[in-house]
Amino acid sequence: MRDVNTRRLSVSGAAVLFLAAGCTVGPKYRPPAATQTPVPPVYKESPTQFKETEGWTVARPGDAMLRGKWWEIFKEPELNSLEERLNIDNESIKQAFENFMAARALIREARAQYFPTLTTTPSYNRSASSANVGGVTVANGSSGVAAVSGRQLTLYSVPLDISWAPDLWGRVRNTVREFQAGAQLSAADLENVRLTEQASLAQFYFEIRGQDALQKILNETVEADKMALELTQASYQTGVGDALAVVQAQTTLESVQAQAISIGLLRAQFEHAIAMLIGRPASSFSLPVKPMTTAPPPIPIGMPSQLLERRPDIAAAERNMAVANAQIGIAYAAFYPTLTLSATGGAESSTLDRLFNWSSRVWSIGGSVSETIFDAGLRRATVNQFIATYNSAVAAYRQTVLTAFQQVEDSLSGVRILSQEVVKQRQAVKSAETQLTLQMARYETGIDPYLNVVISQTTLLSNRQNLVTAQISEMTSAVQLILALGGGWDRSQLPTPHQVTEKPTKSETTIRR
Repeated sequence: MRDVNTRRLSVSGAAVLFLAAGCTVGPKYRPPAATQTPVPPVYKESPTQFKETEGWTVARPGDAMLRGKWWEIFKEPELNSLEERLNIDNESIKQAFENFMAARALIREARAQYFPTLTTTPSYNRSASSANVGGVTVANGSSGVAAVSGRQLTLYSVPLDISWAPDLWGRVRNTVREFQAGAQLSAADLENVRLTEQASLAQFYFEIRGQDALQKILNETVEADKMALELTQASYQTGVGDALAVVQAQTTLESVQAQAISIGLLRAQFEHAIAMLIGRPASSFSLPVKPMTTAPPPIPIGMPSQLLERRPDIAAAERNMAVANAQIGIAYAAFYPTLTLSATGGAESSTLDRLFNWSSRVWSIGGSVSETIFDAGLRRATVNQFIATYNSAVAAYRQTVLTAFQQVEDSLSGVRILSQEVVKQRQAVKSAETQLTLQMARYETGIDPYLNVVISQTTLLSNRQNLVTAQISEMTSAVQLILALGGGWDRSQLPTPHQVTEKPTKSETTIRR
């Protein structure tokens, strides 16, 4: 009867242990609303919301959102090639990837706490007791102990120690969830770094093409000013013109020549920046001259509600809330007792040949429960700390969302307004060209002084430069718009908790030299 009661007690205890192991304390995670107010149905700065139709427009509503290699929308083969190299050789992307791998490793470290720990400490010990000390006892086989003195003793030991702390209150489960969310956060950070580097490369590329266009304008202006100088010198030598016109033509030419030299500074710096992005020393990289001739293509912008699923930084901020929520559960688990089960087994013998005999076996089994009785409010303060951390993460998430909407609206207004500026600036260039042609004719007929020609030349050059500057800003704003929209990424590409928990491949864990 006693054995039956013992078995019932053991079964009941196992059942209680099993049920307790399924308990998880702490709040369940529910993502809060992205903003305090409803998300608007359309972007305010979209060109479709304005009556002006000149310049850049967004893609048709039915067009698919950008996917994957978003830079191909610009139809620039050199840019495509550079972006491919960046995705392979960019060191910032590699750094973010290794941070992601480290975050994945933390999950497996946490999951190891689900299982018992098995250790062994084989030992050999030889000792001698003093012949002048009585009462020394040693093991004496089946007879128990025997008193010896002045005797040498050899002891071989091969113990196995097992210990296990069942996850009764979900501390380990919440830790695993924390690191899974942290790994997803790291994956989103990786995509954000990748997108930022890709966008920087595209912007630098169009900046260089813009500088090449400016260089072309200045070179053409230098040639035109040389011809004007020759004309004034010929007029002066024939007695028709005056020396002042020659000096003015000479000054205009030299001023433009100086500008043509200085324009190379920015181009060189942008070229060096691209070299760094693609993992090349700046001294070994150069980009052929090619003036910019393209305009921003129509870009599908989608609905504002889609932005929440397309920005990796928003996904990272949301996963950070999940991390903070799991930390609250870990803090709550500290209020409950910790059960530790342990067992020791092995073999001991004074001779090596008998070490693994059945009679050499030793074992012990037991368990302990630990509970903090008084901690002066430490655990409660810890819970409050992580609650505040979670609330801070919520505020950071909503701020990230608001910043995303601001960046999209900024970029939309930038491309829209700059494209309209480009249209008007082209008209201004045509007018300035007509003005210079008429003014040159009036000078050649002696109606106006050469100073009027200089003013017309300066006006034309300024308008041509302003046109290219506006085109550069228009292209870089288009890239910034794509960056603000999340590029070709969407939340479906974020790895699941199961995927980040999987064991990495051998190539992913190789030490890089």
